[in-house]
Amino acid sequence: MSEARTPVRSTGKGAARQTVTISFAGFNRPWAAWIGDRLERRGLRVVYLRWDAPPDESLAGLLRDLTLAEGRTLILVSEWYFQLGPRTHEEWNTALREVVAPDPARFAAVSVTNTTVPSATAALAPVDLTNMGAEEAERRLLDRLDVPLDTPVVTDITRPAPRFPASMPDVWGGVPRRNTRFTGREPLLNDAYHLLQGSEPGAGVLTLHGMSGVGKTQLAAEYAYRFGSEYDVVWWVGSEKRVTYRRLLAELAPKLALSTGPEYGERLRAVRDALRRGDPHSRWLLILDGADEPEQIWDLVPTGPGHVIITSRNPEWGEHNSKLLEVPVYARDESVAFIRRRAPRLSEADADQLADALEDLPLLLDQTAGWLNDSDLSVDDYIALLEGGIDQDVVKVSADFPLAFQTAWSILLNKLRETVPESVDLLRLCTFFAPGFIPVRLLKEMSHDDLPEQIAGLLDDPLLWNKAINQLRQYSVVRLESHEAALDEAASSGESVYLHRMVHQIVHKDMPEQDRREFIEVVRRALAEADPGRPTDTRNWDTYAEIVPHLKYADVLQSKDRKVQALVLNCLRYMLFAGEYTAGVKLGARALRAWRRLLGASHPRVWELTYHYANLMRSAGRFQETEAIDRAAMEQLREDRGEHDLDHLRMAGGLAADLRELAKYKAALELDQWLYPTYRDLFGEQDSRTLNALNNLGYTMRLLGRYEEARSIDLKTLEARRLLLKGRHPWTLFSEVSYAIDMRLLGRYSEADSAQTKNVHEHHRVMGRDHQSTLRAEHNLALCKLRGGDRATAGELLTHVLEGYERKLGDTHVHTLAAAVSQSCFAREHGDIDQAREASESIIARYEMLLPEGHPFLIGARANHALILRSVGEREHAHVLIEEALAGMTAALGEHHPHTLGCAINASALRNLVAEPESAAELSRVTTARATETLGRTHPLTLSARVAHAADLRALRDRQQAEKVEQEALSDLAATLGPQHVHTISARSRNRPYWDFEPQAN
Repeated sequence: MSEARTPVRSTGKGAARQTVTISFAGFNRPWAAWIGDRLERRGLRVVYLRWDAPPDESLAGLLRDLTLAEGRTLILVSEWYFQLGPRTHEEWNTALREVVAPDPARFAAVSVTNTTVPSATAALAPVDLTNMGAEEAERRLLDRLDVPLDTPVVTDITRPAPRFPASMPDVWGGVPRRNTRFTGREPLLNDAYHLLQGSEPGAGVLTLHGMSGVGKTQLAAEYAYRFGSEYDVVWWVGSEKRVTYRRLLAELAPKLALSTGPEYGERLRAVRDALRRGDPHSRWLLILDGADEPEQIWDLVPTGPGHVIITSRNPEWGEHNSKLLEVPVYARDESVAFIRRRAPRLSEADADQLADALEDLPLLLDQTAGWLNDSDLSVDDYIALLEGGIDQDVVKVSADFPLAFQTAWSILLNKLRETVPESVDLLRLCTFFAPGFIPVRLLKEMSHDDLPEQIAGLLDDPLLWNKAINQLRQYSVVRLESHEAALDEAASSGESVYLHRMVHQIVHKDMPEQDRREFIEVVRRALAEADPGRPTDTRNWDTYAEIVPHLKYADVLQSKDRKVQALVLNCLRYMLFAGEYTAGVKLGARALRAWRRLLGASHPRVWELTYHYANLMRSAGRFQETEAIDRAAMEQLREDRGEHDLDHLRMAGGLAADLRELAKYKAALELDQWLYPTYRDLFGEQDSRTLNALNNLGYTMRLLGRYEEARSIDLKTLEARRLLLKGRHPWTLFSEVSYAIDMRLLGRYSEADSAQTKNVHEHHRVMGRDHQSTLRAEHNLALCKLRGGDRATAGELLTHVLEGYERKLGDTHVHTLAAAVSQSCFAREHGDIDQAREASESIIARYEMLLPEGHPFLIGARANHALILRSVGEREHAHVLIEEALAGMTAALGEHHPHTLGCAINASALRNLVAEPESAAELSRVTTARATETLGRTHPLTLSARVAHAADLRALRDRQQAEKVEQEALSDLAATLGPQHVHTISARSRNRPYWDFEPQAN
């Protein structure tokens, strides 16, 4: 054939560029893109021509049209190229002999398939590019086109090169196996591609929307395969439920080599941040499948330089910064082509007739054509059934669906019942799981004792099981889950199947009541037996995440089975620990309503459920609602069972936690002071419940500003936990941090630093560097370093802690906000004032969203902001803000609380700046007296008040008294903190002291 070749040579500078026209099936676009790029980089001009072969046009004529193109035509030989139309091998052989054989020099070809192709393809002399690397494939391509291998590579092409199609993207996961019967949709695929490619960075979000069964998922999967070579990351995420979406997106973290802990929340935030930054990959594609409720996940959709495709029945995604592309039913020519490929025995006229009857809906066409191909029934007879109805004794489906759907599905289900009746039982069982991916392996793994006879027979017989699965698969009722390989063992053994939402609805709507009662109990038992039983163990979270979406469809809340009820409680606990607060609150609310009706309001399980529900509500930041729930439960339990009942004590502890979150510290103290001795009297001093109550009492004391009492209680708790739990137990390490915080708040900086440094090392060893308890320890160490004057170490730690909390807990968690407050204060004094201001405004906005007006944390954040306004010269605004903060803190905590005293120190400084020296001096005098009474004469806050008062006296020109007050303060500073301490040196230099608000988040 070499004699017949026409060389295609790149030309020198100034000469016309040689042209190659690549003719390819849309399915092989990745190959066309790679080949075209290779040729363009050798200086050739490339024209892309997607091949189509409409059945009403002459195949020979279409081939002759290719010869009209400039230059040589390069055909990408594949089974897809020859199937379009569809066309038979005989038709192709005739056309190739007629058009190509007489003039082979006009054509060249490369083969990208290992399947059988028409024998006359030999006229094209295709070279094989399969089963080899990119370098060898390029060498063969250039040789076939007679392009010299030493042709210089063009250096001015700046676009990224497409990936070699035989190599997968660096990260590929979750994408369903490619549908080898995919037909048509070329305009939609092209529109989707250009909409995404033409979008600005951060705006590449496209929603494929349309009615159920129209093929949105198949279109998205084909896009992934067809354009996947242009991405480094392709990741598929089932998005029917928020809990599923979070889990599947979080699983991308280890694939991107991100350093995180096992918690979904942390992994999810790390993934979103990596995608936003485009690090380590900027060319990424996420496909969010089945996202029919935008409000469930819109806030978690990643942004960045990559692309997002959403499949949904809901066009409201257009309101969430997504472009929309409607997916209609098939065009008639697409329907006919698809049917003829699915059912080769049908003629073109039959296919047209069937498509018209089934309204061109792809899902129905797939299922109906599949079984018609195996049936003796003619299309005319089938359509007569559709139009005339069916006998009453066959399987029927719900009248909620259009008539064509009802009748077509009734016929199909009846066909299944006649051939493999167990397949209908299995299908009905599947409808008591959630639609989408269904873990049918749970049915096989459950105990088969006491199951309905027909179900036990199905589950006990592997051959019958596989026969039922394969029958459903053959007629496209289900598809096997197989994401990573074409021959996935788990999928082939029927461990998980995919059931389309519409099929799920149709089958579930109408089944015999006896089957409904029996089948739902089977699925409930399967889910309950799959319960690992330890929702606190992160190793079990994948199992719980798999179970949770199915609870609703198995209607588990109506079950009186204790194991099923235990599953519900464990799922709620999992959702609490995994950070699935919103979904957990919804499930808890539904469970409370159902169990109160089912079991009675005073049933022990209802009280246990109430406790877990309240914990989820509190974690979701709904503190006022949680307080009402806990208070009502506590009062009812006290009335019914007495105050020493364990459920009553547990609810009382929950109420105390609510009161602390709402800054009702005195009310919380009353409860804590009752709970601790009650637990002690019931269980003794060396019981973990007693020590937990003592720990909570110490925390409440700290919130009240009673630091010495908090230190004494926390030390007692620490020593007891060391005896009971040993030194490296997480609760012991927690108490060490609490004790070190108390020491720091008392001004004993050196002791606090020493204790906290040792504790951080233990946290690293026991809990790991990314655990939130470790971050709490490092946060306190950062503040110890800052108070001790080691600003460099403090700054590095504060940045690390804030980033860790944001990644692990999100930006509205109380620990994250506490770290953000510390970082903002540090930036104000030692960093970027503009950055500090931006962070401070963000903190205030988040506190306003989370907490009620008048909460000390919100007031304190505003007090800190006043110092930033002072630093940028906005004195009047700063003065107004700090006066409001002083009044608010006094109302919330009282005039002697350290937070109020700190606000007063800052307020006196602002009064001086706005020319109110008398008022400033009086405020600093009163503050000094109150601080001395509350904290002692040599506490750092009291010393700051004394130094501030000396400055105010100087402003009044009372130099003698100012000198006396200043010298006494400097002497006490040197004695307390040391003569070279940063606070002492600053006071000696007459830098006015200020106070930073620090929220105490436990």
